[in-house]
Amino acid sequence: MSFFKRLLDPFIIISLLYILTLLNDERFTGYYLVLVIIVFFVSSFVYEQIDPARTWHRGKLLAYSRDIFVGWMIVIAVIAFIGYASGLSYQYSDQVLILWSILTPFALLASHFAVRKITSNLRKDGEARSVVIVGASEAGLKLAARIEEYPNLMMELLGYFEDRDPSRHPPGLKVPLLGKMDSIAAYVREHNIKMLFISLPMSAQPRINKLLDELQDTTVSIYFLPDIYTFDLMQARFDNIGGVPVVAICETPFTGINSLIKRASDILLALLIQLLLLPVMLIIALAVKLTSPGPVIFKQRRYGLYGEEITVYKFRSMTVVEDGAKVVQATKDDMRVTRVGRFLRSSSLDELPQFINVLQGRMSIVGPRPHAVAHNEQYRKLIKGYMLRHKVRPGITGWAQVNGLRGETDTLEKMEARIEFDLDYLRNWSLLLDLWIVVRTVKVVLQRENAH
Repeated sequence: MSFFKRLLDPFIIISLLYILTLLNDERFTGYYLVLVIIVFFVSSFVYEQIDPARTWHRGKLLAYSRDIFVGWMIVIAVIAFIGYASGLSYQYSDQVLILWSILTPFALLASHFAVRKITSNLRKDGEARSVVIVGASEAGLKLAARIEEYPNLMMELLGYFEDRDPSRHPPGLKVPLLGKMDSIAAYVREHNIKMLFISLPMSAQPRINKLLDELQDTTVSIYFLPDIYTFDLMQARFDNIGGVPVVAICETPFTGINSLIKRASDILLALLIQLLLLPVMLIIALAVKLTSPGPVIFKQRRYGLYGEEITVYKFRSMTVVEDGAKVVQATKDDMRVTRVGRFLRSSSLDELPQFINVLQGRMSIVGPRPHAVAHNEQYRKLIKGYMLRHKVRPGITGWAQVNGLRGETDTLEKMEARIEFDLDYLRNWSLLLDLWIVVRTVKVVLQRENAH
């Protein structure tokens, strides 16, 4: 699948376009080259989000075909919009583009199925690499499941070695026990094993060193599976720092290109919303000023990225501006809320100044909602993993808010549920998830759920 994404698919898309231009007596001009570049980036992004590989690996070929066609329809829609908006669409042959749009998904599917058939034949001919696992750990179980799920890996798992009593083995082992660790070297030599995965805890280093010494006179490829599944993983990945390999256990999803995508989308959306709603914000500011004494903008200290204090803006909706060591959450029918403030809070219009925070880089449009500093200090002592939500910028709306956890959190259980949704967002972030949360936020705001 990596081969398809990085080389074969772009080659087929470009080659088909080039062939169609030749068959229709069209010159492959620089405009077609621009089209190819745009299609490459758009299609790469779209298919990464749809991820048809998940159905490919499960053998659901009809669902896989559907994903390919749906993804290509989205690509064509985006390309058509760009073409007409920029005026470039008039530089191309309509006949070439129509044929290309129709034939491309069929060409992609044909190439994928051909490779799948070739891979299947190679497995039948015994070309799959033989594999054994040392250690019946959770990491080993996950690897065994992946080998079974992904036949294109061309790997055949023969079994595992383990010194522990079978009663201590984790449930779910579907491969045979081949013996204890002292018999590994002999087994590898006798069966000419190609790959060996060591799935032992870090405390087993002496046994691992002994095993490596015994395997020095074999040709087996040896891999070590880090015992990281004992941790609560968040954006786990392999990386290197100055050439030194490291394993990220708990990391923000916004590193590298993801950071640029997130920040660019925040700036574009925030600017657009600010321009569209500027008259509304001016009217709200005037209404707040004329109906109750106090400042128009309420400023409160919150925790931002990496737990650093930031100042968050809101239209003042209450007769008090609490920002001390103790902050009382707003409740239903709260007497501190002004008449204008009650409408602002129920409609979430009091949050509009936070788009200024987004442009400042203090907040994001989507992310865990920021809590008052006093509440952070209270709950960080009561809820495990509470501060992990601050590995990203706080958001105007969030995954918890569109799942019924908007407004007052008057019990520890409600706050724990909110934090679980926040951490789930960090584990599974994507640009499509952000857009989905924004769409659901509009529905929640219109229904005025849990707003007071």
